[in-house]
Parts: sequence; C-alpha cells; structure tokens
Amino acid sequence: MVSTVLRPPRRSNPDDSGAFRSRADEVHAQLKRDIAEFTLVPGDRFTENEISERLGVSRTPVRQALFRLQQEGFVEVLFRSGWRVLPFDFDQFEQLYDLRMVLETTAVHRLCESDRRIDRALLDSLMSIWLVPAADRSADGVQVAQWDEAFHCALVEAAGNAEMARVHRDVTERIRIIRRLDFTQQPRIDATYDEHAKILKAIRANRGDQAAMLLRAHIETSQSEVRKITLHQVHLARHAGR
Repeated sequence: MVSTVLRPPRRSNPDDSGAFRSRADEVHAQLKRDIAEFTLVPGDRFTENEISERLGVSRTPVRQALFRLQQEGFVEVLFRSGWRVLPFDFDQFEQLYDLRMVLETTAVHRLCESDRRIDRALLDSLMSIWLVPAADRSADGVQVAQWDEAFHCALVEAAGNAEMARVHRDVTERIRIIRRLDFTQQPRIDATYDEHAKILKAIRANRGDQAAMLLRAHIETSQSEVRKITLHQVHLARHAGR
C-alpha cells in the first residue's frame, strides 16, 4: 500500500446543512490537487480509511469524493482492495489535445476580428506576464505551469463564448497532470515564454491566421512532448516536489 501525505482540507462548519457536501467537495478538490501535483501518481493504491484518517473527515465525504473522481476518470475502485489512481490513457490525451486545438485556434481567430467584442483587459493581463524581458522571466516550473494553463484558458475566455470556455476548462482539467510534466525542464519553460509572446503579438496586430498558426505549432509541440512521457518521469516529478 502506498503511503502518502495529504494536507487536511479547510474544515466545514458542522452546523451548516451542507456540511457533508462541502466536505466532499473539499476532499474532491484536495485529491485532484494531489494527483495534479504528483503526490498521488498513476498506479498508487489507497483505501477510504487512509484518506479519512489523514484528512480528518468521516468516510462518507471521502467516498462521495472518490466516486466523483471515478466518474471523471481519475481513479478506479478495486474489488476488496481499495482504490487506485488510473494509469495514463494516452489515446484519450491525444483526443483531448485535438479538441483543445480546435477550441483555441477558433478563439484566436475571433480575437482578431475587429467587429467582435472581446475582453481586452484579460489580454492585457496576459501581456504583462509573457511580454517581459528575459531577466524577468520566472524559472519556477510549477508557477509557469499554472500561468501557462491560465494563458490558454484566458485566450478562449476573452473570445466571449461562454460555452466554448466551459468546454475548454473541462479539457484543461483533464490534461492538467500531463501538461505539468512539460515544465520540469528549463528549455520548455523558455520556449513557452517565447511562443506565448509571439502568439500575443500576432493577436495584438489582429493577424488571425498567423496567431492560429503559431498557436497550433505551440500545442503540437506540447502534444509531442506528452508522447515521450514515461512513468519514470512521473515518479521523478513526485520526488522533486518533496
């Protein structure tokens, strides 16, 4: 049985009528963070009692959280032996990257249409992060991974289609763990800054075709890196985070 250290979630008010739901939501969010941050990695096994004891909650919200994670494709229940974090499904990742490509390239085309109302303030906030001198760039892989995710979500959100943004957020959540492995090496961090800057400059100049081409190449590079990921890299990422 894998032993993991899980941070306790914020306690809910026991007098609140939604206490169990709130605790289940907190456990669900915590376990998702543990998977995304490699505290729990594919193949790890654990029991409801272990989670319950470490998080200081009853088994009911733990069970509710785990069933949600099962429906979302993160874990599976094992007959008489607890739960397991599911192995990577690379075929599914390929499909999700293809969907991400469609959503994001459509979004940048819309961002470059002069007659469309878009969120300029959101785009300006991205430029303040990515259009900076090399000396001001972050070398923190975890921070850059979070900024990268926010960058791509913001591009879709700024385009103004709420349903596109909702679907894109769901895709983002499902590929989060695999994308974060892309930021364990400095060359990939440097490339991300350079590529994001070029995409933003093309959008600022209303060059939709160029922005879409740059974005497509950027996502395809990330997608090719995903194909190289091994379980060994996942375990290295877990140890690096400790």
